[in-house]
Amino acid sequence: MKFKKSLLVGLLLGLSLILFACSNGGSSSGEGDEENIELDFWVFGATNYESMAEKYEEENPNVKINIRKSELGDHHNSLFTAISSGTGAPDLTMIEVDQLDRFREAQERFTNLYDLGAGDIQDEYLDWKWDVAENESGDFLFGLPTDIGPKAMYYHTGVFENAGLPTDPAEVKEQISSPEAFKEAAAKVQEATGKPMVDSLEMAFRANMDALEVSYFNREGELLIENPDNKVKDAYDFAVELNESGYAGSYEMWTPEWATALNQGEFAVEMAPAWLKGYMTENAPEAKGDWRVTTLPEQFAGNWGGSYISIPKETEHAEEVYKFSKWLVNPENQLESFVESGLFPSTPATYEMEEFTQNSDEYFGGQNTAEVFAEAAQEVNATYKGPNYVTVNDEILTALQNVSEGANPEEEWNAAVTRIKDILKR
Repeated sequence: MKFKKSLLVGLLLGLSLILFACSNGGSSSGEGDEENIELDFWVFGATNYESMAEKYEEENPNVKINIRKSELGDHHNSLFTAISSGTGAPDLTMIEVDQLDRFREAQERFTNLYDLGAGDIQDEYLDWKWDVAENESGDFLFGLPTDIGPKAMYYHTGVFENAGLPTDPAEVKEQISSPEAFKEAAAKVQEATGKPMVDSLEMAFRANMDALEVSYFNREGELLIENPDNKVKDAYDFAVELNESGYAGSYEMWTPEWATALNQGEFAVEMAPAWLKGYMTENAPEAKGDWRVTTLPEQFAGNWGGSYISIPKETEHAEEVYKFSKWLVNPENQLESFVESGLFPSTPATYEMEEFTQNSDEYFGGQNTAEVFAEAAQEVNATYKGPNYVTVNDEILTALQNVSEGANPEEEWNAAVTRIKDILKR
């Protein structure tokens, strides 16, 4: 009997030890060994997220982050296919701002970040950037803000000087403070140098377009471009006016000819976001010291580019994914991404950090361009673009390209509207 009793005690003690061990390990929320987790993260573009993921893994050894990088178009098409089919989506993904509305109709396929506590960090981000990621009723958040693309005016000091225009950023800002003042400066540049003010009709069009709170669609999905109150046609007409006056060039962005024109100062102004700085440094090295940056007229204050980090519903690790996402885009890490990859922060606290305030761009004559874009970032309004924004925008840009080659502007506009309607009917 004593043997049986001892055996029973031993079995109970062993079972207790097993239960104790299980209660203290095998879970990411326990105090013992944490569960090993692998997260798939889809990214695009030039980011430092690979190195940031490695840093996070060092701090969280139970987490492995697998990054898949692809081109912007392929990235979003693959994501759309996975979200639509309900299988194959990553644990977290970047979504570019122009593509975000494309995924709103599949809201149920994404995790509501408000359910994970995102409201607690809302105040860390620019209001307009945050608002764009909400649904119409404001109770669903599609993604955490990453970088932004606040626009400013890059200007060639040599061209400005030859045209009798100021070259100091503060003086340029004061003199070119409205669309009318912009056209007056363009006339001086054209008369004195024979060069266009802006590189292309597309950039002249975007001057107004990127500042619109509502462009091609309203939130009900209605196409607005034939509405008399819609401002898209005004943006188109502004670009056409600059072209007819000789103030817009024919340098298509990203082409070798455009890079050469940047290098040689063949046009006076580029109205573009902060991310253009990296391209200019690498592709127009001979122009080092020739360009400066100042803010655009208020009517042109807009955003071009930037992304969000979203969590597809398919993930089995929503809490851990959110923890990483929140860490990745906090103010300190947005500073790191800015320094390493030129991703402009959406966190105003970053603008006050020493490494940001002491920033110096040697390419731009030692100017602290970061503070210019920080000022511009806080003038931007939230914009609604709609699921078919990219498709419609491409048709308008096609019309402008044809105008630059000599086509009739009104005929091209009407043809573009007809094509757009046909596409949307399909």
